[in-house]
Order: sequence, then C-alpha cells, then structure tokens
Amino acid sequence: MSISAENHTHQSVAADQSLPEPTPEEAAQLEQLYRDFDKENLTPLWTEIADLMPMVPSPKAVPHVWRWSDLYPLAARAGDLVPVGRGGERRAIALANPGLAGTPYATPTLWAAIQYLGARETAPEHRHSQNAFRFVVEGEGVWTVVNGDPVAMRRGDFLLTPGWNFHGHHNDTDQPMAWIDGLDIPFAHYTDAGFFEFGTERVTDEATPAISRSERLWAHPGLRPLSGLEDTTNSPIAAYRWEHTDAALREQLLLEDEGHPATVSQGHAAVRFSNPTTGGDVMPTIRAEFHRLRAGAATEPLREVGSSVWQVFEGTGSVRLNGESKALAKGDLFVVPSWTQWSLEADTEFDLFRFSDAPIFERLNFNRTYTEGRTK
Repeated sequence: MSISAENHTHQSVAADQSLPEPTPEEAAQLEQLYRDFDKENLTPLWTEIADLMPMVPSPKAVPHVWRWSDLYPLAARAGDLVPVGRGGERRAIALANPGLAGTPYATPTLWAAIQYLGARETAPEHRHSQNAFRFVVEGEGVWTVVNGDPVAMRRGDFLLTPGWNFHGHHNDTDQPMAWIDGLDIPFAHYTDAGFFEFGTERVTDEATPAISRSERLWAHPGLRPLSGLEDTTNSPIAAYRWEHTDAALREQLLLEDEGHPATVSQGHAAVRFSNPTTGGDVMPTIRAEFHRLRAGAATEPLREVGSSVWQVFEGTGSVRLNGESKALAKGDLFVVPSWTQWSLEADTEFDLFRFSDAPIFERLNFNRTYTEGRTK
C-alpha cells in the first residue's frame, strides 16, 4: 500500500474540475435547503469533508518540547503551596498541548504529567478505568502501592497501574520525589468510558520492600508461573527495573559491535516493554519503549499514524519535528502528534523513554508508517 506524505486538499482536487455555477433559482433553493438542514440538526458531508476526511492526517495537536529544567522547579513550588490528599488526590501537573485548545492533554489520546510528592507525604488510594504508568527519570524513596502490593520507585524504573487497580503512593524519606505519569485519559474521556472510586485514606500497606510481590512471581526472564497460565489484559509485572532495561540495550549494541543483527538501525538499540502472558503490549491502550542511540547516531525521518510522548532519560541530542530541530537534555519531554515527521540525533549516548497509543490504532487497523524514500 502506498501512502503519500503530500498534503493535497479536496479544494485543490475540486479546482481541477470545472462545474457550472448554479442559476439564481437554484442558488435560492440551495439556501433554503441548508436552512432546513440546520433546523433538523443535519450537516451535509460535502461541506465538511475536508475536515472530516483529510487527504492525510491533519492533527490539531502540535509538536512541542517541555524542559525538565522548567517543569521540576514549578512542581517543587506546587509542593510548597498545594496540599496533596483526599479531594486533591494527586499533585500532578499535566502537559497541555498548545494545539488542543486548553485541554490538559499531550495528544488527543495520551495524558502526561509530572507528579511531585513531598517528604513523608502520602497520596491516598483510588482507582479508575484509565490505564496508568509511572516512569522515574531521577530520585527514589517513594513506594506506589498497587492492589495492596508495595512497589519501590527508583531511577529508570517503568511501573504499571492498569485500569481499575487501587493505587496510592507514600514517600518514606525526608526528600521530595518527582516522576512522570502517563495515562489514556483523553481516549477514555472521549469514549465516555471512565469510572472512578475512592479507596483508603492512606495506603493499604506501608511496607517498603526492595522488590514487589508481582516481580517475585513474574519477573524472571522466559519463565511463567504455572499458577498463572491464563492470559491477562494487562501485564502482571508491576515494575520493569532499570537494571534489566539497561542490560538489554547494552547487549544489543555489543552484539552490533560483534557483527550480529540486534539493533533497529546502526547505533540504535531499542526494547519494548511487554506483557509476559501474551507477548503483547503492557496495557491495551498504551505501548512503552526504551531507545538508546550511540553518540553520533541518527534515526531515519519517520511519520506514523498515532501519537507518542518521549522523555530523555540520559545524555544530550536533538529531535527534528516537521523539519524543526530542538536540542534535548536529561528530563526534557516532547510530543509527536499523528503523522508528524520526526527523527532523532545523538550528541552523546542518548537514552529515551517513549510511550504511545499504538495498540489502539493497530487493533483498528488504522496504523500506518511512512519513511521518506520507502513505505512500510
């Protein structure tokens, strides 16, 4: 299937056809027809087709970069001024895409936020239909408790809170901690699929184990407990630890050095976090990946249907979004709306976390990918 990235318009195609102008009598009849449409709450397709069915995706969301050096101080100020607790629930500050008319969404399907928990603070338990995760770019000392299972949060960890699981957080240290949250809030809101329920005022288990019960049962490479042979909608692993992610990326690049196929492209290692019961994505609406580029490596310019949010975990480099280059450093976040051309270039070794709405579009068969010069 050939997918052109050129943005022809319906108007430009129509301009190539010569149609006769309506007579005065026909024009009057058309005006009355449109008034009657309005009266009956009807809209003809031919007046809306350019917006409803563009020649290529035409997202309202725009590419944007948020600087960690700006976000963290603002979150810290909120920590001093805004209490966390029942009613406030979470001190989470959403990334609002400038193209989405003031809605607190990073993209039409993805919500991203920096969450800040002060020393010795507890965010009470609740649950909701929306799927959620945490990714930690720096710090430690907070435990997220998911359905009664305390899960330590540390730098580089990717932690799951699937929909309708009770969860709360408690900081067991004298220092604040911040991380990013990712959810499918916009998608659930648009489809009127959301439910919410309060849990306990604090958390159901304030223990601070180094490893969660879910990891003890499930996080052994290639091994599945016979007590859990049924496939699950969401991954049963509560935390994907940095040491395993780091090792997987490092070995891909070492195999490349040895002349074996292992990387996505030259100098570009990447992994996808997966559900061990199905081999698929960790949650039905969210895909999560981690990418590492060697210093000097670059990716091909790419367009994809569906949107993604990225955060720099370590190193420096740049992202090119629709031809505009933006320098990036540790903690910076950027959004790639649907069909936006993007590519990465590394100055130093460059580590990035990515999450996207790809599972939704793949299930609907709306997913498309376009690379300049070749089509996939």
